[in-house]
Amino acid sequence: MKQTVKIILSLLVVTSVLGAVSASAQGRIATVDLKKVFDGYWKTKQADAALKERGAELEKEFKAMMDDYKKAKEEYGDLSSAANDPAASDVGRERKKKESEEKLRSIKDQEEAMQKFQAQARSTVDEQRRRMRDNILTEVRKAIDGKAKVEAYTLVIDVAAETVNATPVVLFSLGDNDITDAVLAQINANTPPEALKDKVDDKK
Repeated sequence: MKQTVKIILSLLVVTSVLGAVSASAQGRIATVDLKKVFDGYWKTKQADAALKERGAELEKEFKAMMDDYKKAKEEYGDLSSAANDPAASDVGRERKKKESEEKLRSIKDQEEAMQKFQAQARSTVDEQRRRMRDNILTEVRKAIDGKAKVEAYTLVIDVAAETVNATPVVLFSLGDNDITDAVLAQINANTPPEALKDKVDDKK
């Protein structure tokens, strides 16, 4: 009987401790809007500007290739017409025919080069975007981790997270322990002057 009582008392103590730990853990849960922090970070805006600039450069290069391609096709058309001109001599038509064949091969090479350029350009921009995103997320997570440790939070939940079905992961939150603005203020505390100027220009 005494042994049974001891077991029951032990279970009650364990249950009480677990309940206290659980309550304590719940009180130390914070929330953060990771998308807002990511988008609001000055380095994200800087990275977006760099990506746009790189995209514009690649687009300019491709446009130059396309202009050369169009010019080559026009030249091919002229050579083909000359090769079939009944008023021209046989020798002249034969020469134009060879020139048109060479031009056609050149056009095929240009088409292949443009296709490779487009594929490489997409790969380059995607890789640059991924690398920048990963670096920024690492910095943002470091700031969130530091804030959580300072405030003694045991868990930080991203209220902007979505499931694979594009539905919210967090359906309700009071927002009492939201650290979004605090983290944003921290990571933007050392924003360089030129970045601030870009923000002003964007608003105009």
